[in-house]
Amino acid sequence: MRFFLFVWLTCLAVCSARAQDSTTVRPVASADTVPAVDQSATDLLAGLSDSTTTEPLLPRKMIFTQRIFWGPKGLLRTMNLAPLTPEGRAKELKIRRTMLVAHQIGGFVTLAGFVAQGILGGKLYNAKGQEYVDLKRWHERTAGIINVTYGTTLALSLTTPPPIVGARRGFTTIKLHKYLAVLHLTGMIATNVLAGMIDQHPDLKPIHRAAAYTTFGAYAVSIAALTF
Repeated sequence: MRFFLFVWLTCLAVCSARAQDSTTVRPVASADTVPAVDQSATDLLAGLSDSTTTEPLLPRKMIFTQRIFWGPKGLLRTMNLAPLTPEGRAKELKIRRTMLVAHQIGGFVTLAGFVAQGILGGKLYNAKGQEYVDLKRWHERTAGIINVTYGTTLALSLTTPPPIVGARRGFTTIKLHKYLAVLHLTGMIATNVLAGMIDQHPDLKPIHRAAAYTTFGAYAVSIAALTF
């Protein structure tokens, strides 16, 4: 009898202990153990948002001659000769490359003309009689050829389609080329004006020579800035 009583009490004790264990509060899993949220939906939405953004087809800044022809409301746009579309801009960039290559070739031709005119001009200052007449004729012919090649080269530069992006910040060889272009363009105008005044005002010869040499120097450096 005592044996059965002992077994019965032991069973009650074990059941009571198990009941107490079942009522204990278990620790909540820490934040580190929580599985990460799947980011696939977020990434998908971000990709869709990025795909809706389009790159501008034209740079924000353009020179006035480019804006006249190739701007959003330029002549070629309004006449529907150059629609502002991605396909159209791709064709324009090919045209731009061709025009810039022609611009560079014209620059070398003009530079050679400057050298020839400088040699003739140096001899012209010391020539007399028939030699002076002949040298002056060739000097004027060379000047006419230079004016044509210089004007053509300048027109190619001013009317070329704009690039995709604007000019880089800071000092670059392209900016040096443009700054020198202002200088040698001014020199070209001054040289031609003074050349027409020398016959009546011979005292302008030194000024004419200085303007010619300044123009040649600025032009040569501007060509070298893009070549080297």
